[in-house]
Amino acid sequence: MIIVGLTGGIASGKSTVSRFLGELGAVIVDADKIARDVVEPGTPAHQEIVRTFGTGILLPDHSIDRKGLGDIIFNEPAKKEQLNAIVHPRVFEAMNAKIAKAAAADPGAVIILDVPLLFEAGSKRDLSEIIVVYSPEAVQLRRLMKRDQIDEKAAMARIRSQMPIEEKRKRATLVIDNTENSDKTKAQARHVFQYLLERAALPSTIPDSLHRVQG
Repeated sequence: MIIVGLTGGIASGKSTVSRFLGELGAVIVDADKIARDVVEPGTPAHQEIVRTFGTGILLPDHSIDRKGLGDIIFNEPAKKEQLNAIVHPRVFEAMNAKIAKAAAADPGAVIILDVPLLFEAGSKRDLSEIIVVYSPEAVQLRRLMKRDQIDEKAAMARIRSQMPIEEKRKRATLVIDNTENSDKTKAQARHVFQYLLERAALPSTIPDSLHRVQG
C-alpha cells in the first residue's frame, strides 16, 4: 500500500481531482468531510465548541454554522487555535481508523489523504508522496470570484489566507496542473494514479499514526 497527501489552493480544482482519483480506485480519506462529521450535533467536539464559542454559532437545527464560525476565527489566531485544539485530534483519530480499515481490506491500496491545508496546518505523516493540484493565482482568483459570487478584494483575502500556491508547488513531489481543461487534468491524474499503483505494490512500512507537527 501507499499513503499519499493531496492538497492545493482554494479554487485550484483539488476536489475535482480527488473525486476523479477515487473513481480510478484510490481510497480517499477526506479531511474536510471528517471534520464535518466529528462536529455533528451530539458529538463531544460539538459540545466543546458550543461551550467555547457560545450558542450563537449554531444554526436552527443545532449544527455548527461553519461560515459564522469561520468569520469569528478568520482574524483571531487565538480563537483559531482553540478550535483546532478541539477538532484536529478527533480528525486525526478518525483518519487513522479509515487508513487502518483500508490497509486491512487491501494491502495494495492507494490511500490518498485529501487535506486542503496540509502544509498550513502542519499536518503530516510519513507520506510517500504529496500531490499538489496547481492553478496560478490569477486563475484561482477568477474561479473563486465566479464560484462564490464575491468581489476581487474578498477573493484575494481568502487566497492570501493560505500558503501561496507557488510555494505549495515547490513542496510537492507530484504536481497535477489544473490550469487548462478537464481532459488534460484527468490525463495527468491517470498518469499519477498508475504511478502510485505501481509503488503501492512494492513492500512498504505502514506508519503507526498520523502526526501533527508545528511549523
